[in-house]
Amino acid sequence: KTRVSQHARLRLKSLFHLGAMSAIRMKGELQVYYQRKVTEGKNKMLVLNAVRNKLIHRVCSVVHRGQTYDKNYTPALA
Repeated sequence: KTRVSQHARLRLKSLFHLGAMSAIRMKGELQVYYQRKVTEGKNKMLVLNAVRNKLIHRVCSVVHRGQTYDKNYTPALA
């Protein structure tokens, strides 16, 4: 099996893991996504990693834009 890099920020990674676990337990789009992928036959840990990645992308975009999180945000097409 592959392992986490020695250079990874383990504390930050564990916090995102806990956030992903919480997101799939609460009603919302991430829970629906998780349940849909698991019923398709995907590995639960693989889907959990995808949820974690979605959380990371959302956090990074909020920090980059400097705005609060908007669930209904749609990017303007140029």
